[in-house]
Amino acid sequence: MGGGGRALLLADSGRARAKGATRRRASKPRGGVPREGSLPHRLQLRQPHGPGWPLSPTMGSLYSEYLSPSKVLEHYNYTKETLDTQETTSRWVALAIIVLICFTIVVENLMVLVAVARNSKFHSAMYLFLGNLAASDLLTGVAFVANTLLSGPVTLGLTPLEWFAREGSAFITLSASVFSLLAIAIERHVAIAKVKLYGSDKSCRMLLLIVASWLISLVLGGLPILGWNCLGHLEACSTVLPLYTKHYVLCVVTIFSVILLAIVALYVRIYCVVRSSHVDVTGPQTLALLKTVTIVLGVFIVCWLPAFSILLLDYACPVRSCPILYKAHYFFAFATLNSLLNPVIYTWRSRDLRREVLRPLQCCRRAAGVQGRRGGTPGHRLLPLRSSSSLERGTHMPTSPTFLEGNTMV
Repeated sequence: MGGGGRALLLADSGRARAKGATRRRASKPRGGVPREGSLPHRLQLRQPHGPGWPLSPTMGSLYSEYLSPSKVLEHYNYTKETLDTQETTSRWVALAIIVLICFTIVVENLMVLVAVARNSKFHSAMYLFLGNLAASDLLTGVAFVANTLLSGPVTLGLTPLEWFAREGSAFITLSASVFSLLAIAIERHVAIAKVKLYGSDKSCRMLLLIVASWLISLVLGGLPILGWNCLGHLEACSTVLPLYTKHYVLCVVTIFSVILLAIVALYVRIYCVVRSSHVDVTGPQTLALLKTVTIVLGVFIVCWLPAFSILLLDYACPVRSCPILYKAHYFFAFATLNSLLNPVIYTWRSRDLRREVLRPLQCCRRAAGVQGRRGGTPGHRLLPLRSSSSLERGTHMPTSPTFLEGNTMV
């Protein structure tokens, strides 16, 4: 009996060892790479996830939702009560008016940019910053045309990537305008409150400030396409901008509001300095230039305050609880008028800039008159036209920034 019992025990232990070896071979396939699920729980890799980071087995398909043709429709169905999918006569009329306004914005600001570039009188820091603001306004007109043409029924056929490009371009140009206003306020504060002027050694700083404002604008407007969006998280979506998170919209509006408050504070300090004992900076021309940039700031605030207010309301309202949010496009259309009014303000306040901006129109009119006279009196030899305007004579005068500012503003 003792020998038989020992034999049975040895057989049982042998079978147990055989089963363990079989399990080990099953968990370790050929090549020595452990199979999925064979590693301990704490060592298994997990896919990071969250807003804008859909679960995906590979990096190549991490942003696969950006190319989905149904995502935009899904988000609009969640945030909107009704979808605008009808092509009506009133919509086509509104579309034509908006395109005409945007075309005017592009032409106006392009004329200002050409005037600033071609005349050395306007190469001071103040006018270069105004030219930067004109460039952002020009791009605003282009972005709003694209936004308008890709809105309505076309919106529902866009992919998230195309939608982000459409809205991101508008945010980038808006950011550039705000930072341009900040650069102008800093320049005025340096030139008046600090009684300093930009010389040739400071031109590099001025250009760096302009480049930095555009880089920051690109980053700020590109955050949603980089991942700060609500794809896959409908409850976090904005009603006005259904693929943007409410937190992103609040962040952008807060940044712009803080910058505008800082600009207002700078101008208040400048006016206090001008009204104080600094007699050398209180000339009428300096005050005229200061009034011009203050008007530009005031018009920006008036035009964009309703749009900022609707975005703040969007953050506070739950989904489908504030019907006024469905009319947000009217507020943004009103804000676009800012880019239409800025060139009018420049040319209205500056006599020399007005002459330079209108010079191409005068040349075309003169050319048309020359052609008419040639047709009426063949063989008549015309003398070349010469301009005796103060603008031509002014190109031979000293070009210090103080002198320029004192002679270009009315």
